[in-house]
Amino acid sequence: MIPFRTPFFLPSLFPDLIWRIPTQEKKIFLTFDDGPIPGPTEFVLETLEKYKAKATFFCIGDNVRKYPTIFAQLSMAGHTMGNHTFNHIKGWNHSTKDYIDNIELCKSQFQSTLRTVTASQPLFRPPYGRITTAQIKALKDQYKIIMWDVLTQDYQRSMPQGRCLAGSIQATRSGSIVVFHDSLRAERNLTYALPRYIEHFSNLGFVFSAL
Repeated sequence: MIPFRTPFFLPSLFPDLIWRIPTQEKKIFLTFDDGPIPGPTEFVLETLEKYKAKATFFCIGDNVRKYPTIFAQLSMAGHTMGNHTFNHIKGWNHSTKDYIDNIELCKSQFQSTLRTVTASQPLFRPPYGRITTAQIKALKDQYKIIMWDVLTQDYQRSMPQGRCLAGSIQATRSGSIVVFHDSLRAERNLTYALPRYIEHFSNLGFVFSAL
């Protein structure tokens, strides 16, 4: 069974990857993978606005190409966008060159859609968390490679909605980087769990920030 919280030993095995943000503040870092998609991404934007929460969206370049208006809405709402490759590919299945080329294609799509170049070190999340040590070495100086502390498992269609919510809440702590998915596959669990998750931690005094 996949744990909701990342096993404690993984960050020590892969110290160049960012798994959690050390903080004493009551702060949570929501992230959303695989958008932008009409429907799920718009629901997320509306929910975040309702609770005045900020988040980070790891976008697939081909989805940005298909839905540039929704992608632009993320920026206009003050959220952060990160690279999630152009075709949502697994690093384990591709050479380092092909993997980097796909990431750069996504980067180019971001820039052509927004007509801007980010000044800060850009963010990257490997799809499925699958990335080789050679790929990490090739990327770490150019990108902050963002993993996660809490995996909501909203993409699992067999996951009961209540279990998705309860497991995610139980695994979260101050500084957690939390993964939801603004995708059609996750939509059922996302629409149930996300507003209840945010409301739960907002009532406890937590703030939701972008990376």
